[in-house]
Amino acid sequence: MSRILIIILTLSATFGFSQSEKTRIREGNNQYEEENFQEAEKEYRKALMENPGYLKGTFNLGDAMYKQENYEESAKLFNEVVERNASKEQKAASYYNIGNTLMKEKNYKESIEAFKNSLRLIPENNNAKYNLEYARKKLKEQQQQNQDQDQNQDQNQDQNKDQDQKNDQNKDQDQKNDQNKDKEDKDKSDQKDKQDPKDQDNKDNKKNPDKGDQKNDQKQQPQKISKQDAQRMLEALKNDEKKTLQKLQKQKAQATKGKKSEIDW
Repeated sequence: MSRILIIILTLSATFGFSQSEKTRIREGNNQYEEENFQEAEKEYRKALMENPGYLKGTFNLGDAMYKQENYEESAKLFNEVVERNASKEQKAASYYNIGNTLMKEKNYKESIEAFKNSLRLIPENNNAKYNLEYARKKLKEQQQQNQDQDQNQDQNQDQNKDQDQKNDQNKDQDQKNDQNKDKEDKDKSDQKDKQDPKDQDNKDNKKNPDKGDQKNDQKQQPQKISKQDAQRMLEALKNDEKKTLQKLQKQKAQATKGKKSEIDW
């Protein structure tokens, strides 16, 4: 009787546990249909806490995460279903959903393989066929876009290289011009240093004709005399004038004395 009682209690507990996780799944499905994906996620997680190996709970949680655009975790959950002892239908659906998550992340090459795996299990899945062709088209566009970007990048690199070469050439030419200018300035300076000073004076006189006259005027200017010398010279001049005046008066007197009168008496 005790053994029978234990078995009955165990079966009752198992049945109650099973009913609880199914209730969680049903509640999660209702929230999913109402597009309350966060609430659906909570119910699915509660079901998995009660029964971690529940494949239906794992699959539905993957759907809820996909709707919330958490593609990485969604793909992880669907891969768990594939790797476990799931039915052919469950694995085909999981591969199909994996392909969709990979397309959302623009991993078209990997999504193609996922759709192929789904079709290997259920070949008549038209949705998988359509998504497979769509993924192939997007992969081709992606490859063409990458090729165009690579070509543009190569062209830009070539243009930059050509521009760098032109800049280097211009730089070399500027350096040559500077060197030639420095050489010309040096030659002019050397030639100027070798010129005869007389020639330089002549050139200066040509540039400034008054310069030579100024030198001559400076040479012809009389030397300055002291005030005493000037006084003595002035007195000498006065004495000379006095003597000259006396001499003139004397000559005049003599002339008057010897002159014959022309008056008729």
